[in-house]
Amino acid sequence: MNTTSTTNAAGESLVQVQRDGGIVTVVLNRPEKLNAFTIDGWRLLGDTFLELNEDDSVRCIVLRGAGEKSFSPGNDISEFETSRSNKKQAVAYGAVMRRTIESLANCRHPIVAQIHGICVGGGLEIASLADIRICGESSRFGVPIKNLGLVMSYSELSPLVRLVGPTVALQVLLEGTIFDASEALRLGVVTRVAADDQVAAEVQATARRVAEGAPLVARWHKKFVRNLMAGTPLTDADRDEAFDCFDTEDFRTGYRAFLAKEKPQFNGR
Repeated sequence: MNTTSTTNAAGESLVQVQRDGGIVTVVLNRPEKLNAFTIDGWRLLGDTFLELNEDDSVRCIVLRGAGEKSFSPGNDISEFETSRSNKKQAVAYGAVMRRTIESLANCRHPIVAQIHGICVGGGLEIASLADIRICGESSRFGVPIKNLGLVMSYSELSPLVRLVGPTVALQVLLEGTIFDASEALRLGVVTRVAADDQVAAEVQATARRVAEGAPLVARWHKKFVRNLMAGTPLTDADRDEAFDCFDTEDFRTGYRAFLAKEKPQFNGR
């Protein structure tokens, strides 16, 4: 019998959403288990990102784990007996994970991962889907699932391969080692390393810089990068879309503010 719940030990939602103007913080909220994922946690995270994706008021999403001990160590292994003990169950569980992974991968809004402590397995999969990844000096990374006799599915593997390439992805998977923040930076797993007590401040400063820009431009840039990474030939319509910005209110706001030496206030139109 599956005994998972949509709440943590304190009775709070496994995924919390906090808003500060256009900056939305999504918190993986299971600190008593270092923010390890259950199937309900995966489902709630997917629901959250699908909802935020449709919200035009969002300028930037910060994704973090509760507390400062762990971003997430991945899936809760104790749940395997009830939710992933055979292939049939694993296929159903994998479908939930795939929906969530795709909801982050297809999100229109910029995502900044705030990484404290442990970022392993499924936690690294999720962090890999962020556009900017900032961690602390004591953060640790890896995907040691070879020790579980467990394979990453295609949907789980694709964010890591897109992020660091096939050679590094295979190194991480085949060796299964846990590596530190400096190695994560060298490999391209993270964008930036900050002192442990400065991670939150660095992420907030980054999110503010992102949120102050024209939101339509951020969404277009994300879309265009995805199109380029897909490797499919660009159509004339694709190339034409890159000039749609010239008919936006934000463009007129931006260049007029520049000429007036003022800070632009974008409305996303």
